[in-house]
Amino acid sequence: MSSAVSIRRDAAPESKRSPRHPPRLQPRYLPLAATISLFVLMAALGSVFYPGFFSLQVFLNLLIDNAFLCVVAVGMTFVILSGGIDLSVGAVIALSTMVSAALVEKHGWPPLAVIPLVLAMGTLFGAFMGFLIERFRLQPFIVTLAGMFLARGLCYVISIDSISIGHETYADIAQLRVPVWGDASITLSALIALAVVALAVFVAHYTAFGRTVYAIGGNEQSALLMGLPVRSTIVGVYTLSGFCSALGGVLFTFYMLSGYGLHAMGLELDAIAAVVIGGTLLTGGVGYVVGTLFGVMMLGIIQTLIAFDGTLSSWWTRIVVGALLFVFCLLQRLFGARAAGGPS
Repeated sequence: MSSAVSIRRDAAPESKRSPRHPPRLQPRYLPLAATISLFVLMAALGSVFYPGFFSLQVFLNLLIDNAFLCVVAVGMTFVILSGGIDLSVGAVIALSTMVSAALVEKHGWPPLAVIPLVLAMGTLFGAFMGFLIERFRLQPFIVTLAGMFLARGLCYVISIDSISIGHETYADIAQLRVPVWGDASITLSALIALAVVALAVFVAHYTAFGRTVYAIGGNEQSALLMGLPVRSTIVGVYTLSGFCSALGGVLFTFYMLSGYGLHAMGLELDAIAAVVIGGTLLTGGVGYVVGTLFGVMMLGIIQTLIAFDGTLSSWWTRIVVGALLFVFCLLQRLFGARAAGGPS
């Protein structure tokens, strides 16, 4: 009798014990994981096939050559997370370079006065578009498209020709290198881009503003019912995008040492591509700033692989990026289906 009781006592926990499942990656992390894995794969293939590819300086150059794009893409990330879009970022960069060049070269303004003015101009431009979108419930696509035409047109009001910047401050900043390890070094623009990414990660995940952005992208009506400051946050994301675009314009000025109305043509599409490849859903509500950084690095490593190959046209960059966008759009669709189905 006692042995039967002991058997039942031993068997009881076994019947209540749930079967163990191996840990699985949550669906919302799939696009980010795919981006990081693909970046590592491309880096590994480049290191195998091209001598000299696997070096710290090569990887630092990915950020050095795309610092302005990284900053702009960070602002675009917040816009897309909220369910919007900003097509004006490339034009704002061009306008920032033109204003900087004209004030420094033609009017003799000091750079320390020009740079804050340009940043304020871009911030106000973004805030104005955000106000129109929120106040009159206009489509972000149309408002920012109008902003793109306006900013690009203002460039040609200033000058139809390129304006070179010969001021020593801009030249010194452009040539400044910060040693990293051995012979490898990094530019000030790249350090600024990394600082922007770090600050954006904090804002997105550890502030009320960031949580509201995610909530709006997930479901704006639910965010309103929760009492979140939806109206001010919508204005805020476009204000932030305008600031990042102007800051990207400042970095682009250091990179090109000139102002021109044709600067950054199509860069808004590169920024959107970097955000999507980085794992942010175009419908909003899901995404990571770190993913955007890897998206920018992905665009950079594609260009670098083509440059190391030497036999391919630069247009292959667009072809590969287009193919990647198709893949990541399908991956986002897969994510949406799995999220809707719930855990199995």
